[in-house]
Formats: sequence, C-alpha cells, structure tokens
Amino acid sequence: MKEKNLLHNKYFLYVTEFFSGMSVMAVELGASRLMAPYFSSSQIVWTVIIGVIMIAMALGNVWGGRIADKNPSPDKLYGRLLLAAVWIALIPFVGRYLIAGISLLLAVFITKNFLVWAALFACLAVFAFPCILLGTVTPSLVKYSVNSLEDNGKTVGELGALNTIGSIIGTFLPTFVTIPAVGTAITFLIFSGVLAAISILYFLSIRKKLAACALAVCLILALGFTSSSFRFAFWENDITLEDESIYNYLQVQETDRSVILSTNVLFGVQSILMKNAKLTGMYYDYALAAPFLAGLPQKDSSGSILVLGLGTGTFAKYCSEYFKDASIEGVEIDEKIAKLATEYFDLPESVNVSVYDGRSYLAASEKKYDVIMVDAYQDITIPFQMSSVEFFTEVQNHLTDNGVMVVNMNMKSKAKNSINDYLCDTIGSVFQNVYTIPVQGGTNCEVFAFQNPNALKTMEESCETIQDDSLKDMMQTVLANLSRRESGTLILTDDKAPVEVLGMRVLDEIIADELDYYRDLYLGELF
Repeated sequence: MKEKNLLHNKYFLYVTEFFSGMSVMAVELGASRLMAPYFSSSQIVWTVIIGVIMIAMALGNVWGGRIADKNPSPDKLYGRLLLAAVWIALIPFVGRYLIAGISLLLAVFITKNFLVWAALFACLAVFAFPCILLGTVTPSLVKYSVNSLEDNGKTVGELGALNTIGSIIGTFLPTFVTIPAVGTAITFLIFSGVLAAISILYFLSIRKKLAACALAVCLILALGFTSSSFRFAFWENDITLEDESIYNYLQVQETDRSVILSTNVLFGVQSILMKNAKLTGMYYDYALAAPFLAGLPQKDSSGSILVLGLGTGTFAKYCSEYFKDASIEGVEIDEKIAKLATEYFDLPESVNVSVYDGRSYLAASEKKYDVIMVDAYQDITIPFQMSSVEFFTEVQNHLTDNGVMVVNMNMKSKAKNSINDYLCDTIGSVFQNVYTIPVQGGTNCEVFAFQNPNALKTMEESCETIQDDSLKDMMQTVLANLSRRESGTLILTDDKAPVEVLGMRVLDEIIADELDYYRDLYLGELF
C-alpha cells in the first residue's frame, strides 16, 4: 500500500525528475573540470563532453521507454538511480585514473586528432553510463504519472519543465557555488548524495533493498571523508596548493629553485617565480625586449606597460624590477589567480591588478600604453576574441606612437598554415612591423609588433645602457635572433577564428614528435 501511495504522490515523482535533470548538468560541468587538467578546457573538449552526454541521454530515453512498457516496476527505476548515484560518487576518485590510463594507451596508437579521440574514449568510459541511467528517468516517470489520456499532455509538460528547470539550476550551481567553494570531488558527491537520498527514500517506503541502500550510504560517506586528500595530479607528492576557480584548475608547486603555477593542463608553466636566479630562462625573458623596442629607458616620462593575461605576474614583476619608474597594469580574468600573485609569487604592490576580461578591459579604457603584453594563450585554449584582427586593432589603438605589442604564442609548428601562421598574418594586417623569435628549449614563440620603423635601432641603443649582465645577454640574444615576418593572407576575424582546430593540429604534431620513439619501441616489442 505504501508503494502505491508513494508512486501516486506526484510531488515525489516531480522531485525525482527535477533532481535527475539537475544531476545530468552537474555531471556535465564536473566532467569539463575533471578532464581539463588532462585535455585542456577548449571548445573541442566541451564539444566531446556535450556530444557524449547527449548521446547517452538519448540512449537512456529509448531504453527507459522500452523498459517502462515491458516491466513498469518502479523498483528498477530507483535501483538504476541508486546505481547512478554510486557511479557519480566514484567518478572523481576512479575517473582520473581511467582518464590518465586511456590517454597513455591511445598515445601509443593514435597520431591524428589525439585530443578528440582521447577525450572521447575517456568521456565514454567515465561519464556515459550514469547519464544513460539518468536518461531512463523521464520515460519511466511518464508511465507512472499519466493516469488518463485527458491530462497526459499536461503531466508530460510538467515533467519536462521540471527537468529543464533542474538542468538550469544544475548548470549555475556547480559553476558559481559548489566547485569554487568545495571543489569538483565534493560537487560530484553532493549530487550523488541527492540521487541516493531519493532512491533510499523510495526503498525505505517499501522496505526493499535496504542492504544496497546502506552500502551506498557508507560508500558516499567514506568518499566524503577521504575527499580532503583528493588530488588531480595523483602522481605528484610535492604540490603546495591545488585549488579550483570558476575558470580554472590551479596547481602551485614550490621547490628550492622556484614557485610554479600550472592551470588546467598538468604539464606546463603558466607563471613562475625564480628564487635564486636573475631570469627564468623562459619566454618571459624574451618578452622583456618589448620595453627596449618601445624606448622606455630613453623616455623622459616614466612609461606605461599593460599585461593582458597577467597570471601571477611573472612578466609584470620583471618589468617592475628593470623599469622601476614605469606604470604597470595587469589584467587577469581569474580572481583566484590574481590573489595567488601576492600570496605565492611576490607580485609588487605597485602593479595595479584588475580582474577583468582582457579585450573588454581595452574596450572600456581610453589610456595608451608604451607596451602591451598579450599572454592569454595556453595550449589550444586560445580565446578566439583575443586572436582576431578586431582585437589586434584594439590593441594598436591603445599603443603610443612608438608603442610595442608583444604576444606569447606557445605552440611552435613545422607545418604550413599553423595556428601561429594565422596569428602572425592577422597581426601583420594591423602592424607594419612584425618580428618573431623562437624560445630556446620550449614550444613558445614571441611576436613583437610595432609601427615605429626605428624600433630595432632604439633597442640597440638602449641595450648599451643595461647594467645587469644577465638582462644584457638576453637582449643581445633577442636582437641577434629576431626574424622579420612578412604579412600573409591567413586572417582571423571575430566571425571566423577556428583557433581550437588549428591548435589541435599543432598539438598532434607535438605529441607525435614526443612519443614517436616510445611508440616504435613499444610496438616493436609487442609485434
């Protein structure tokens, strides 16, 4: 009798529908964050996640409808919900190992479109199954809630509306509340716990599967207690800080030599603080040529420098040390990263930091700068709105007559018509003079763009006055290796800027170069 009363209580069915819809979106957003450290958070990865989850939901709808017609037992529906809850709870703790293992395995065999295939198989293995189970909810609830043909349209509409409303809340809640506040792992556990509570409430009412319910509760609670030790980079033992913001996965590592910030992709340096060295040996050193090209040491006034994509302020900090009278501003979209700049990376208080989107900041400002550093590109996660001719025109409009823009491009390629070719041609359509220099020992390339035809001569004269030997050697290296870039026709615009696809081609090339030796060795032993 209790089973009948509970199932005929539409509020209980509506609660089931509402939280099922909410959980699907929470899983989708959690998937993007869980996969970002391994595959980045580019549009390509988002496309794979959305595609896999929509396919899984469609399969769940079909399967759920057939099950509801053949065997309309609510026990099985709430059993599937309980199983989905357990799976979702395990995702952050087991899924990271599956993602890493699948990626390493596929790297041996796949040389083209690695990012797509690795993200696809990882997403299928980790996230598809619980979404299929959640996809069975709506058709099953329709079966239980429709009593007559007279009001079936109304009931189905109400269920659909509740599912949609739950999905909307499930979109905003993880992004703005749970992930920044308690992290990805706890977010999965929260929504897992909600689904488990609904299922347990049902089984308690009919006094069935109580042992399974107890096991599910114990598992979720146990995972909750161990979540404080959760780490994305499970193979690292010396991580100083792991955190998450609205935009990024954040990792700080401190050694005797340096402090390093990595974001989203586990292997790489977003910002660095050197403890016992004058310079970093990385692209930040090369970028210091921009103030010399702009003639800052020779200016009567103090000069001004703007950094778009401040990170934790590596470039800004060096500018404050070598150009003490310059006014330095930094724009960083991620507030948590901006806070890390002073907490771990000794960013001087003299650097004026704004938490804002780089392009929007320029659009809202009328100020002109001697140097504008664009450092907003990370792997293939290139904001298209900061790669177009419209953006570089905006930058040019905010430079003084002798001003210089320096852009850090982080994926050198040997292939023709690569992402860097597109970026350089786009920059060349705005600036009369474009020079590039590859960064030794890495995949970065620095681009200097300016209108002043005498900028190189200005830098040569400025270098003669440099007192710091390390900086002087670095600037002479830059002068000796700068290569003039002739403008081409590969132009990116706000309307058409396929930066993710272009970036993926370079990523395939880099992966192939790095893994060819190991792939040949492994396949030789295997066959």
